[in-house]
Amino acid sequence: MSDVATSSVSYVAICSARIRAELKSFFRQREAVVFTMLFPLILLVLFGSIFGSQDEIVPGTPFVNYFVAGMLGASLMTSSFQNLAITIAMERDAGLLKRLRGTPMPKSAFFIGKIGVVMVVSLASLALMLTAGVLFFDLNLPVDAKHWAVFAMVFVLGLTACTLCGIAFSSVPKNGQAAPAMVSPIAIVLQFISGVFFVYSDVPSWLQNAAAIFPLKWMCQGLRYAFLPDAAKAREVTGDWELDRVALVLSIWIIVGLVWCLRSFRWRNRADG
Repeated sequence: MSDVATSSVSYVAICSARIRAELKSFFRQREAVVFTMLFPLILLVLFGSIFGSQDEIVPGTPFVNYFVAGMLGASLMTSSFQNLAITIAMERDAGLLKRLRGTPMPKSAFFIGKIGVVMVVSLASLALMLTAGVLFFDLNLPVDAKHWAVFAMVFVLGLTACTLCGIAFSSVPKNGQAAPAMVSPIAIVLQFISGVFFVYSDVPSWLQNAAAIFPLKWMCQGLRYAFLPDAAKAREVTGDWELDRVALVLSIWIIVGLVWCLRSFRWRNRADG
């Protein structure tokens, strides 16, 4: 019994140390901090100021509030999918993953470290975005426990799905240098067609169908429910928030991302075989 307890404590200590190492590595990279945490905030303030003069999407709800909800979803995707898909590909190319695999550290501790940094960065980014939304754009916070529960659901399911997909997608680029050129355009296109910069129902139907395949569209839709009045659902394609479908699609992507990770993740780059 004592051996099991000692083993458990040791594993927890290893994972905690790995999370601290990942956080130190992240915050020492100024470019990563700016791109992952501050760039979405800059976009929020910049485009929010521009869109502030646009018409209301429904009476009493200016478009800027719709935009802020979408940017919260985009921020979650940036902190997880985009950040991990680029960072892990670069670490693999530099040989870091190969060296870590050769240490006594359990392989799972590496992934727990990545998940830990995603959680911390995502929470910090959301705090910055919500503060800016409330201070500069009169964003209303969720009005009751149900709206907060949906916000939490979207945060947990969306972040989990995007984290797993980011880890899996990191094996797609041929090398670390190619990763930003592959990942960033995908993230930008998804933001434009998923209801971040434009009202989703105003996007051409074929782009709506494309966006509906991926998690971001459903993350944004769930966040709009959390932060917008119920009357705003009239601007959704179906005239409803479809919260059950939001949960279903995000859950499916968690399964897809997990299977994708298990089948495709590589510790070595392709040049090493």
